[in-house]
Amino acid sequence: MVISNNSNNVAEVPLALVSNAYLDDLTAGLRARPIPWEGYQRATLITQTELNYIKAVDKKTGDDLSRVVDQEGPVYAELFISLLKKLVRVDTIQSILILIDDLLLDHEERATFFLELAKNDPILPYAPLLKCLRSEDEFVPLKAGKILTTLLCASPKPSTDAAQELFRWTTAQLQSNNHAVVDLAVQVLESALRQRDLRPVYWNTPHAMDALVRILKTDTPSPQMQYQVIYCFWILTFDTVVAQEVNRKYDIIPTLVEIAKSAIKEKVIRVIISTLRNLVEKAPEANLAAMAAVKLLTFTENLSTRKWSDGEILEDVNYLKTELDENFQTLSTFEVYQAELLSGRLTWSPPHLSDLFWTKNWRELKKENYALLRILGRLLSTASDPLVLSVAASDIGQYVKRDPSSKKFLQEIGVKQRIMELMSHPDQEVRYNSVNASWSLIGGSGRA
Repeated sequence: MVISNNSNNVAEVPLALVSNAYLDDLTAGLRARPIPWEGYQRATLITQTELNYIKAVDKKTGDDLSRVVDQEGPVYAELFISLLKKLVRVDTIQSILILIDDLLLDHEERATFFLELAKNDPILPYAPLLKCLRSEDEFVPLKAGKILTTLLCASPKPSTDAAQELFRWTTAQLQSNNHAVVDLAVQVLESALRQRDLRPVYWNTPHAMDALVRILKTDTPSPQMQYQVIYCFWILTFDTVVAQEVNRKYDIIPTLVEIAKSAIKEKVIRVIISTLRNLVEKAPEANLAAMAAVKLLTFTENLSTRKWSDGEILEDVNYLKTELDENFQTLSTFEVYQAELLSGRLTWSPPHLSDLFWTKNWRELKKENYALLRILGRLLSTASDPLVLSVAASDIGQYVKRDPSSKKFLQEIGVKQRIMELMSHPDQEVRYNSVNASWSLIGGSGRA
């Protein structure tokens, strides 16, 4: 699969990107089971003509199927969608979905047969397949999700309504305990998000981004799953709105850099660097400070000295290194401090220890109803890393020395009590900085 940052268009990839061994095994187990099509005809659920068409393709695959379908593709598309609409037995729905998938497998051009049904009925071909996503059966939603993905990818103007429902379904599947189901849902996204018009739909789908981010941040994904999820981020960041907002909302830059630093697979590093390049190209003002805070320039300098099997990695690395080197010069020290604070990954970077910095910038922490000061307080309460706790305690002390009137507010939001608790923390550095902060909070002076 080719990754290219030269335009907004994701490089061409096979439409039938959804390839899942778990779904294939379920399909194989269901394929040989007999379906009473003649009984449906006797019960007038299907016509004799429909029965004849079904029997002509039932159990056929490959060339045998092509010889029939290529002659009457539109008829079969209309027939299968019609059957999905009117039949309700789960085993029958399973068989129809297998027939549709067989028809489309390795022949995505046949998706046109289904898409053209919209000329006579605008809800087709999607509505019956979307209904399948709501089935309680294990197999039906998974197979329907794969088929819907193929149709959306093949459409010159994909249905945003259908995509939104598909994305709501994938959001639920991403939270499954079955890793194979999560893998299928991610593959659906890798394919569907190739369509530029569908990226804003996914971005605006409730909880969709949260589910995708959670895989990277709280699960322990394999290198392959890391690659697939980050590939989705790469595609999404071609959208300017996403590039502007994704780090502010999901703090994704530190996560990507951490993964890249420990990644063994070259392709994982490649897709991360491509994603970071998108963020610089599409929304530099929104992302450069966060990149400075995680010392991305130093990391790219390290990457530029490595040998890569894919020469385009070095091209992207050097682009990033050049852009970061030029643009970091324009960032204020406070912008870098703020980005570090928002990331929650505090280190002893120069601003924390600079009296000049605090004298010049302490008022910034008061703005928007003490927004940044509240973040410091939250880190003191939620962080477990002794380094973060040490730096946060030190920052509180630095701030209060310059704004004694804030003591009451800090007591109200629990910061003073938390500082007192940290004075007995097992880590010596946390204790040291908490004691120093306590002097400022209780009105003393000097350092421990």
